[in-house]
Parts: sequence; structure tokens; C-alpha cells
Amino acid sequence: MSTVEKTFTNGEIIIKEGDDGESFFQIIEGNCAVYKNYGQDDQIKLTVLVPGKYFGEMAVIETYPRSTTVVADGDVKVIEIPGEELNKYFKENPDKILDIMKHLGTRLKELSADYNEACGLFTDIREGGEQKKESVLSKLKKHINFYLAGKGKMSKPSAEAVRENYEAISGEGSAKIESYTKGSIIFKQGEIGKCMYMVHGGVVGIYNNYGQADEVKLSELYPVECFGEIGMISDEPRSATAVAEVDDTYVEIIRMEDLDGLFQSSPTKIDMILRHLSYSLRSLTYKYFSTCKELYDLYNK
Repeated sequence: MSTVEKTFTNGEIIIKEGDDGESFFQIIEGNCAVYKNYGQDDQIKLTVLVPGKYFGEMAVIETYPRSTTVVADGDVKVIEIPGEELNKYFKENPDKILDIMKHLGTRLKELSADYNEACGLFTDIREGGEQKKESVLSKLKKHINFYLAGKGKMSKPSAEAVRENYEAISGEGSAKIESYTKGSIIFKQGEIGKCMYMVHGGVVGIYNNYGQADEVKLSELYPVECFGEIGMISDEPRSATAVAEVDDTYVEIIRMEDLDGLFQSSPTKIDMILRHLSYSLRSLTYKYFSTCKELYDLYNK
């Protein structure tokens, strides 16, 4: 396996925003700072990554330009994993499949919290006067800075980024597939998730507060899309309810303990799950960016 251990000194750029992603990294020693618009007047520091964390994986998984610049914050040692050898890396290190899934899942959870906070600030601003505006200014600042840092650069990802031909996976491995009739609940909001699912046929609806007066339909999922993965990898309550929207809805059940065997029998499915997580993160980033823009416009009226 041609993974390479590399060292960087303080201030060295490890990956640069806008570059093509041909490899990704795991930090072994030291910390790395993540920036938008690094070195420019509107530079913003997004976060600091610590040992064990990955970065650069989204550009590899989705073949997408780098979305941020990562800089050594002090002396840093990393492992570089070539994207073209990702499957070989997983074969030699099967535990890393779950590691990277958890890494992407954690980023989704953190971004979801920021997105939900940003959405909640609309009510605070609209219902309050100038005094109320001042009380939320500190919360607003990070969301507005995020918008300003990405202004003119953030674009909605294409669905083609995760679309796969169903025939590429339908005959691989010994899938655990269940069928549901229209209206069947696959899992409920608030339940502890022990598995994730991949749609093989039909349509699955994802809802908040399903069956209640304030029910909201969040999305519809079609064959080869995944759902429920965050609950599986975080062992936390489901954040929504999944419902079969039509008769003859077929879903594959994937448990955490199945991941190694699934990769051996059907590496395409693991690739698709990772692309799904990466695409979900990129899509939520776009939604968050759009909400931050609305907050910026509303606050500056």
C-alpha cells in the first residue's frame, strides 16, 4: 500500500482550496487549521483538526475541487492516502471504513446544529426589535462570516455526484432485503438506530413529526439512495421517521458489523455509502450557506 507519511512545519499549506483532490489525509501528530479564502482579506478560520481526524476526503470521494485550505498549525505529521488506492486501503485497513463514516457523520451532525441555529435566528430577529437584534449579534456573526467567506463561490451540488447505475450493485453480495407496503414505517423518530438502509425499489419518505399536526416531509429517496446511516454510526436516536411511500418498496438492511464483509463482497456499495455521506454534507453546506445569506440580508435591512 503506497500510503506516505509526511511532515509539515507551522504555516505550511497541506491542501489548497480549489485544487483537484487526488489524495486525503489523517493527522498523526499536531493540529491543522481549516480556512476559507486563506491569505485573502475575507479569510475565515473554520475549525482546528486534531490527531486522528481526516481531511480532504470529500474531494477524493466525489472527485470534486477542494472546498477549503488546510494549514499546519505548528509541526504536523500526517498519513497521505492516494484516492486511486482507496479500495486497497480499506481492504488492508477494514476498520477505517467505519472511521471515515463516523468522521463524515460527525461533520454532518455539527453542521446540522449550525444550520438549525441559523434557522432559529430568523424568529429572534423578526419578532424582536433593535434590542433583540443586539442580543443575537454574537450568534449571527459566525453565520454571517460563513456567508461572506463563501460569497460568489458556493454552488449547489449536482445529483449526478452520487447517482449510480442500479445494475452495478443489484447482483453483488448477499443483501438482506425487506419489502414494505405503502404507509409502512421503516423506523421512527426517537428510536435508537442499529442499522442503515439502501433503497432497492420503490420510494421512501423522510419526515419530521410524522403523523402530527406539524408534520414536515424532508425528502424522498429512490433506488440506490441511503438513509439511517447517522443513527447507525452514532448510536443516537433517529432524527426523523422513514416511511414507505408506495407498495413494493424494497430496502437493504446494513448493520455496522456487516461493513467489512460488505466491502469484501461489494466494494461498490461502500463507495456509494461514502459518496452519499459526502454529498449529504456538501448539500447541507449549500443549504446552510443559503440560510446564512438570508440572515445577512435580513439583518442588514
